[in-house]
Amino acid sequence: MFDVTPLLVRRATRRRNELARLDPVAAQERVLRGLLRRAAGTRFGRDYDFSSIRSVADFQARVPLRDYDAMWGDYWKAAFPRLSGASWPGPVRHLALSSGTTTGKTKYLPVTPAIRHSNARGGFDLLAHHFAARPYSRLFRGKTFMLGGSTALTEEAPGIFSGDLSGIAVKTLPLWARPYVFPKGELALMSDWQEKVERLARESLDEDIRALTGTPSWVLILLERVRALRDARGELGRPLYSELELFVHGGVNFAPYRSRFTKLFEGADVDQREAYAASEGFIASADRGFNEGLRIHLDHGLFYEFIPVDVLGSANPRRHWIKTAETGVNYALALSSCAGVFGYLIGDTVRLVDKSPPRLLVTGRTSYGLSAFGEHLIAEEIESAVAAAASAIGADVTDYSVGAVFPQDGQPRGGHLYVVEFAGGAPDQEALKRFGEVLDSTLLRLNDDYRAHRAGEFGMRPPEVRAVGPGAFARWMKSRGKLGGQHKVPRVINDRELWNDLLRFVSTAGATTACRTEK
Repeated sequence: MFDVTPLLVRRATRRRNELARLDPVAAQERVLRGLLRRAAGTRFGRDYDFSSIRSVADFQARVPLRDYDAMWGDYWKAAFPRLSGASWPGPVRHLALSSGTTTGKTKYLPVTPAIRHSNARGGFDLLAHHFAARPYSRLFRGKTFMLGGSTALTEEAPGIFSGDLSGIAVKTLPLWARPYVFPKGELALMSDWQEKVERLARESLDEDIRALTGTPSWVLILLERVRALRDARGELGRPLYSELELFVHGGVNFAPYRSRFTKLFEGADVDQREAYAASEGFIASADRGFNEGLRIHLDHGLFYEFIPVDVLGSANPRRHWIKTAETGVNYALALSSCAGVFGYLIGDTVRLVDKSPPRLLVTGRTSYGLSAFGEHLIAEEIESAVAAAASAIGADVTDYSVGAVFPQDGQPRGGHLYVVEFAGGAPDQEALKRFGEVLDSTLLRLNDDYRAHRAGEFGMRPPEVRAVGPGAFARWMKSRGKLGGQHKVPRVINDRELWNDLLRFVSTAGATTACRTEK
């Protein structure tokens, strides 16, 4: 296998020089003009007279914000699965299935040739940052282990296929890149996640794995199995993959998993980089250290708008873009892209941490706010509190979900219940009590509304923590047909049917309830 790394390192140097010269505002104006020009002849473009739009202000005044349901109902449903010409010209031969994290509702999102090219450019930008940190990299002397969903696709109509986005990405890899990817063939097609992980772990042991990509929660399951297999072969202390130099993660907040990956990669010089690659497009990637912000991809066919979360539901919310958005504000993110979405609310919330160049942190989901009692917690605050609580008791959290428990007979005060899976099993009652106390005190410090609603004897009761045994969340996800791939355990659950389903499941999983300390 020919090592193309030196060629890519030189190209990456040129790309970093381009990025250093890039004007964020001018780049985004060019992107928007290009999108409007390309889509002017589509039904969407004709409805909003794209050909007469001359500025960002014109676009924002004319094209309303939309979520998936509105985009689907207004432009895609009637044409499905033949979406060509609805909101983007030319063939749309692939549709990505995106499972709604909070409700489980499946979405079909167009994967146009243009958005596939955009995603590839985003992936190369991430590699450019990696090569800057590892100038003597030999990444492509070996293989990239892509831990994604099944590459099996469903033919919705002749020549039109739907499936997991990672499966589409593998199926549409250029010919030159295919020898560098693991797994292949039958193994990549497998849909039984548990059997697939076992086979992947075994068959990867003797592969030259140089890079690893995937959702942290599922990658952990894989790597712990690899560790066990190596130990069983008498390879105690040997690195999981001796030449591994890059781990690309995304999809969930990495903070609760970071310490476990540090332990797993101990003794190896692994560059860990976050990618913000949503189903709607590859938005940003890490060019600096952990939690220092992800550099936004400004010239890849994606135009970004930032809507302050506190006005999102109003009739005419303020719509900022790269020129006018401010650091430190929690925004809902909207995209217009070469996938044929315009003013499209993807459901994520972000906060800019830099403007030159623009970098962001993902703070949660628009539907991930927890405010059953007016406490207005955002996912970022909850993630921070869980990480602090885990650190306080020296534990690692594998997964968790939180939802509201409402007042009932005998308990007039509502509150939050955290269902938590700890690595190595449930801590003892004293440790669980301490976990709940630190969780509570961290949220009291971070959020004024939470503090107000926890005050006195008439507000919310302290959080309850229920620990479940190892593998409980994986079994629950499997029971819902959502195990592995790009499926993620929902962190904050506001959907009562989904929440009740989780509670019914864990009630038979040997859960332990922590003591609560009234305050």
